[in-house]
Amino acid sequence: MPPWMKPASAACLLILAACAQPAPPAQQVYDPYANSGSGALYQGDLAGGTLGAEASAQYFSQQVGDTVLFPSGQTALTPDARAVLARQAEWLNKHGNFSAVLQGHAEETGTREYNLALGARRASAVQEYLIAQGVGSDRIRTLSFGKERPAETCSDEACYAKNRRVVTVVSETGAGS
Repeated sequence: MPPWMKPASAACLLILAACAQPAPPAQQVYDPYANSGSGALYQGDLAGGTLGAEASAQYFSQQVGDTVLFPSGQTALTPDARAVLARQAEWLNKHGNFSAVLQGHAEETGTREYNLALGARRASAVQEYLIAQGVGSDRIRTLSFGKERPAETCSDEACYAKNRRVVTVVSETGAGS
């Protein structure tokens, strides 16, 4: 190797390093599916807002409650579900700039088709309740995941009970929805 090759290589590396741009800072994102106590740490607020504010998706999820549970094979709302939905309706009526997607889920037993239909019926039951409480139908969409996105994966009744649910995901209207 010629004696000038090492200094030339080092100079090229320095030029390339000087041209490199620093990575942009990572934006913090709220994950509504993250389980509390999973080791995640609070990382501050999103650009333009405070996470703990009442008019935020995180407040809705943690303080109002975003999940209602159902008995096996059922779409009827339990008294506990009605209490959560009453709080959801109150919050949605107070915060008209938010819309909701109602995600219906089912336990792992049964066929894919049956569970998709059951999840859709559960989401529709929640939708009907929220509309009856004054939430505009144009602000609510339903979606069924059936058994495809379980909250828990196991094979006992306590676990199945956590998967028979509707999760209400709120977002500001016009904020990417």
